[in-house]
Amino acid sequence: MWIRIVSLIARLGLAAVWLVSGWIKFSDPTQTIVAVRAYQLLPDELVRPVAAGLPVLELVLGLLLLVGLAVRPVAVVSAAVLVGLIAAIVSAWARGLSIDCGCFGGGGVADVDGWDYTREILRDLGFLALSVWLIVFPRSPVALGPGSRPASSAAAQHAVAE
Repeated sequence: MWIRIVSLIARLGLAAVWLVSGWIKFSDPTQTIVAVRAYQLLPDELVRPVAAGLPVLELVLGLLLLVGLAVRPVAVVSAAVLVGLIAAIVSAWARGLSIDCGCFGGGGVADVDGWDYTREILRDLGFLALSVWLIVFPRSPVALGPGSRPASSAAAQHAVAE
C-alpha cells in the first residue's frame, strides 16, 4: 500500500512541476525563445519551434499525470525530457556559458556560477527520480487510466486465484 501512496505523491508532484513550468513558459513565449536561444544548441530556425513546443509538451505531460492517464508512458517521456534538459544545462556549464536555465520562467544571459548549475542539475535529478519511480510503480490511487490505477481487490483476488 505504501508504494501506491508514494506513487501518488510522485505522480502529483511531477504533474505540478510540468504544469507550473509549462504554464510559465506558455504565458511568456518571448522569454521562452530567449531561454532556448541562450543555450546555443539549436540552429536559429529551430529555436522558435522548440520554444513553442516545449511548454505544450510540459502542459500535456502535467495534465496526463494529474488525471493518471498513461502514467508509465508519460513517465518515460518525462524522463527523456529531463535527461535532455540536464544534458543542456551540463553543456552550457561545460562551455562556460553564464545563463539562467529558464526551467521555471526567465532564462537567457545571467550572472550564475557553478553552484547555480549544480542546484539546477540536482533539482532535475530529483524530478528524474520521480519519473523513474513512476516507470517502475505507475499504479496509484485516483488514477483514471486502467494501467495506472490499482486493481480492485475483487479483480486482484480473481487474478491470484487463476
